[in-house]
Amino acid sequence: MTACTIFAGLSSFPLTPANPAGEVDTDAFGALLERSVAAGVDSVCVLGSTGIYAYLSRAERRRAIDAAMSITASRIPVLAGVGALRTDEACALARDAQKAGADGLLLAPMSYTPLTQDEVYQHFQSVAAATELPLCIYNNPSTTHFQFAPPLLSRLAEIPNIVALKNPEPSQGSIAGELAMLRADLAAPFTLGYSGDWCAAQALLAGADSWFSVVAGLFPLPSLALTRAAQAGETDKAMQIDAQFAPLWALFKEFGSLRVIYSAANLLSLTGAKPPRPILPVPVAAEWRIASALAPLADWSSPQTTA
Repeated sequence: MTACTIFAGLSSFPLTPANPAGEVDTDAFGALLERSVAAGVDSVCVLGSTGIYAYLSRAERRRAIDAAMSITASRIPVLAGVGALRTDEACALARDAQKAGADGLLLAPMSYTPLTQDEVYQHFQSVAAATELPLCIYNNPSTTHFQFAPPLLSRLAEIPNIVALKNPEPSQGSIAGELAMLRADLAAPFTLGYSGDWCAAQALLAGADSWFSVVAGLFPLPSLALTRAAQAGETDKAMQIDAQFAPLWALFKEFGSLRVIYSAANLLSLTGAKPPRPILPVPVAAEWRIASALAPLADWSSPQTTA
């Protein structure tokens, strides 16, 4: 596996269950990780947005990565989010991840003061230089309020160990059109992947290299089946599986995927953890809708369920 392909395929983004003081529940975390490992996903990414990286201390982040490395036991690659407001803190987090044994890094340009294109370039350049690990650009403007201009992406792709991009659904135009534009500037083997679970089938069928998936953290089997069908060009099968997820996608858009995934994990008795405050859970009155959305996914026992 190369530095680029480590980010390809289905990457599962599990919750990081923690108590109200931000102390990670490694037992519950381990159970969530084991679901993804047992299913055979291509990688797990700990401490992504679903993994509440921004709400955990450096010590708890390290504890989460240590737990992930122990639980996965080299069975699949482990990626680690290292976003932080300060460049020196992000570099320290990257070094922590490398020391713990992580296989790759995910970096978002967190900020309070809005960042310029050059500031983000220098931030990524510094974090990339802090370790020898391959790094994925995390483009998440809904949380960072930063837009990567095409020239910035081209500059970042020239840094040797920046090898992948995690993109949201485009606000304008099609995924296929965006991929064509990106391929022209970020030539293979640079890995191009998408989050925003509701656009995953469309992205993979359009030729994206990877799906960085929130829902795979709870339901890795149908997520993997969708991924493999799309990778094989089996459009009808991929869209059939995507349709089973559709009620959940609607809830993601209404309440935010983080809130919904916490509620889903609670309903499945996988953890009793709640979102970190000030984030509030999905209203109790809406829980029946989440339970209903989970029902089509509950019967998956193998990736061939819909074959």
